[in-house]
Amino acid sequence: MMRQQELIEFLDRFFQVEQYSEDERGGIYRQSDQLIQRLGLMLEPIPNVDRWIKNHRIDSLFIHRPWQLDPELDIGVTYYHLAFDERLTLGFNPRLAEVLSLRNVQPFGEKAGRSIGMIGEIPLQSFDRYSGQVRDIFGGYEPAIAHREKISKIAIVGAMNEELVRSAADQGADLYITGQFRVSAKPAVLETRMNVIEVGHRRCEHWGLRALSGVLRERWTKLQVISA
Repeated sequence: MMRQQELIEFLDRFFQVEQYSEDERGGIYRQSDQLIQRLGLMLEPIPNVDRWIKNHRIDSLFIHRPWQLDPELDIGVTYYHLAFDERLTLGFNPRLAEVLSLRNVQPFGEKAGRSIGMIGEIPLQSFDRYSGQVRDIFGGYEPAIAHREKISKIAIVGAMNEELVRSAADQGADLYITGQFRVSAKPAVLETRMNVIEVGHRRCEHWGLRALSGVLRERWTKLQVISA
């Protein structure tokens, strides 16, 4: 078992919070000295969260967006918002790169001195085959845009605009994977003949939560992690 402070210290290192300003780093949302054997994970407070905590015998919570949590709820809460989005969804995410079979992965894009995405190679294959893999990983995606039948280099980015699409094309990418398609980027998509997969913001977050569960189990063998 562990205590909240030990969890915070590990996640601070994992999320590399030193890259962020003090008010963006996350950490302790509600402090507690309770020993943690069963940790609950959720994106935001669920309905009847108190009942869920009791039924699953939860000792502490990790909540991506805890802002709507009942202030009367007596439990320790850890949160990471921006760092979670950038490290465990469609930012520079080595764990996702492995799952997507990317090779020679490089940082892509920049915001406040931090990479907002990654670009890497895959063996030449059909767009249909690879989009099926993306569907399996995320549990679906929004309608895709297909301009090329074959793909071999992919940009995975937690943002989308005309400049980023053109930059990806200039670096040889033929597929752009993002959370939400931005209409302002459409001219660049058409001109560069870029294939696009819009995963959907929520699907990205759910993947990140599953990935975090695995990270925590790797660190603490006996920790029981329960996702809402």
